[in-house]
Amino acid sequence: MAEVTVSQLAEVVGASVERLLNQMKEAGLKHSSASEVVTDEEKQKLLTYLKSLHGDKAREPKKITLRRKTVSTLKAGGRKTVNVEVRKKHTYIKRTETGAPQPEKPVAPVAGPQPSVRSVLTDDAEQLRQTAIEARKKAEQERLLKEEQARREAEIGQTAAKEEQPLEARPAEVKPAPVDVVKPVVEKPAEKFPPKHVHDEEDEERKAKKKGKVKDTKGRKQRPEVLLVLEADEEADADSKPRLKSAAPVVKIENKHVFKKPTEKIVYDVEIPETITVSDLSQRMSVKAAVVIKELMKMGTMATINQSLDQDTAVLLVEELGHRPVPVSSTALEDELKRELALAEADEVEPRPPVVTVMGHVDHGKTSLLDYIRKTRVASGEAGGITQHIGAYHVDTDKGTITFLDTPGHAAFTAMRARGAKSTDVVILVVAADDGVMPQTEEAIQHARAANVPLVVAINKIDKEAADPERVTNELSAKDVIPEEWGGDTQFVKVSAHSGEGIDELLDAVLLQAELLELSAPTDVPAQGVIVEARMEKGRGVVATALVQAGTLRKGDFVLAGESAGKIRLMSDETGKPVTEAGPSIPVEIVGLDVAPDAGDEFLVVADERKAREVAELRQQKAREEKLARQQVANLDSMFANFGEDVGKKELPVVVKADVRGSLEAILSSLADIRSEEVGVRVVSSGVGGLNESDINLAITTGAVVIGFNVRADAAARRQAESEGVEIRYYSVIYNLLDDVKLALSGMLEPEVREEIVGIASVKDVFSSPKFGQIAGCVVIEGTVYRNKPIRVLRDNVVIYQGSLESLRRFKDDVNEVRSGMECGIGVKDYRDVRVGDQIEVYDVKTVARSL
Repeated sequence: MAEVTVSQLAEVVGASVERLLNQMKEAGLKHSSASEVVTDEEKQKLLTYLKSLHGDKAREPKKITLRRKTVSTLKAGGRKTVNVEVRKKHTYIKRTETGAPQPEKPVAPVAGPQPSVRSVLTDDAEQLRQTAIEARKKAEQERLLKEEQARREAEIGQTAAKEEQPLEARPAEVKPAPVDVVKPVVEKPAEKFPPKHVHDEEDEERKAKKKGKVKDTKGRKQRPEVLLVLEADEEADADSKPRLKSAAPVVKIENKHVFKKPTEKIVYDVEIPETITVSDLSQRMSVKAAVVIKELMKMGTMATINQSLDQDTAVLLVEELGHRPVPVSSTALEDELKRELALAEADEVEPRPPVVTVMGHVDHGKTSLLDYIRKTRVASGEAGGITQHIGAYHVDTDKGTITFLDTPGHAAFTAMRARGAKSTDVVILVVAADDGVMPQTEEAIQHARAANVPLVVAINKIDKEAADPERVTNELSAKDVIPEEWGGDTQFVKVSAHSGEGIDELLDAVLLQAELLELSAPTDVPAQGVIVEARMEKGRGVVATALVQAGTLRKGDFVLAGESAGKIRLMSDETGKPVTEAGPSIPVEIVGLDVAPDAGDEFLVVADERKAREVAELRQQKAREEKLARQQVANLDSMFANFGEDVGKKELPVVVKADVRGSLEAILSSLADIRSEEVGVRVVSSGVGGLNESDINLAITTGAVVIGFNVRADAAARRQAESEGVEIRYYSVIYNLLDDVKLALSGMLEPEVREEIVGIASVKDVFSSPKFGQIAGCVVIEGTVYRNKPIRVLRDNVVIYQGSLESLRRFKDDVNEVRSGMECGIGVKDYRDVRVGDQIEVYDVKTVARSL
């Protein structure tokens, strides 16, 4: 046998190296490391020591079993082959020390083919095994007979004791139920041929040994020394543990159905979140969904199996079905996450730069004012010369660092301006000196007051000829924005973004206001803040502009923002320069989120990535359920109310894709406002990023118009759109987009039908003509009577007939029209009851196109 190291031997026997070294040390071997070599003699010495620990005598193994397996292939006609597996087993038993051969018991010849060569040692082993099996069976049978005899003697003793008692004291006899007495199986004396079941049991033992010894815990074949150890252990335990179970008493089991129907209804504690579908609710109550839907119909609500129910409705439904509702808050996981972040808050805070939002009406000079401060030009790069995104910049001035948020001024970006006011410390209200207070100016004042943020008014364009700063001051005073010179609390600064006049005074006013607010934030805590904007970029994925409000945001942090989560892979400032960390009031662009978050979503850095993803998935599920819940629910009342009515409404399906999330929200909000009772816009799909084949396929399916705002379609999408005839419209200014949608909806409106009276003739006399029938002699008293236009016959100013003219004559000539003041003869088609004094009214029907 080849020599092995201690580590290899430990791996073979399935023990640790330390344990094997300890056992070798106790056995008297001088091995102290895993790399030392173990010889065959040392293995035998270790094996002898281990056997002595288990109560066995120090002796060499008396039996060795070797197994061999060969596989050959036979051809069975044609190309078919059959694999033949031959297994051989040889057992070698060591002779006694005296060398005297053991007496062999005569074995009857076994019917069947005998092997040509059989080892004498193998025959001895088989005979010994059969003898041991028979001895164990006889011992088990004797034990069962003794137990049965003892039980019968006990029953006889009890019966004798009952007979000795007086008759009055004896208890009422109860007939015992018939007991099936299991008779022990008495084995017959040994016959010439061994019983069949003995061979079966031996085969089972061989299979069990084979399964236990061929493979170790790691699935490798064991070495011969391990087989010796296992064989020795089995021989040592053979006397203490019976292997065969055939001698056990046979128990008869009746094949009887034992399931019983529950006598009482099971009441469950049903956990109900804020929204739950009908199918989930039925599963939690262990009832069919049809039962839940039927109960909802009784409550007056028509619902499908996939429809979402609110918490109150679900609680009532569970109570009606006899279970106990347990309302569960869907924000429990988020609350736990917030509590963990609250515990991590630091006691020390440091001053932070102010966050300033610039608001105002369109083209009042907000971005131009920031351009002068930042020494850049941004508005020239914007489509249409207006800002349509929220820009975030931090500027290092001589007087300190200031973070600016530039919000759009168009009416469609109300929500974006509102988010800008909520995330800011000071608002600069820009008003043009030559234009005055405009609707968006009033809206910015309302947002600032709603957010409880101080105002600083910048009167811009004072270098223009038509500038009138006093007019602006008066108009703002009417809106309760009182300057400090008039006893108010608002600073008014006159500036010019073109020449730079008053810029320093404006920055001084902002920093003074920030000092009064005493702005501060902790820096050594996990970062928190707000998402200013988010967009999709090819090759980079989701790019979000984040404004840090507390803590320090670092590259590699795991961020949870609304319904999105991810690890920050790249972080850069507004100029595109990579940065590794950002403190409070500093805006940065982050890359690494899985989906684009909504502008205005709060973000926070979490340590537990698994919990953050659970919160994000929970928010996504809640958003989907709220979307389904907002859909119109058909209840019984509305179902009967809509019978007989034409509830069809024409809709313009559109697929909208924009470059950033804020612009997309503004477009969707504006499209939702363009509607009437007859037409409306249905947004089939919306998203951030370029147009792809999926958008075109969706437009083909729904017949929608594809709208791209500052995005373009890729080559594959363009080819598919051209081949399928899908219209793609690109826009860069929101005005043009909304105008085109309004025109499209106006074209879907039914034209308005108008009737215009063109002439009135009064009947002076009635004549009878053999050719034309009744002829009315008339005088045209107003307008012109036309032959090919519809008419009405009026009697006492009441319409009694409506039709057309059959003939119109002046004297004997047929004419097409008769003007006011002239006499004519009129024949009314299919009407013979014209009387003197009636009026014949000629009118014209015109269709007028409608618009929104």
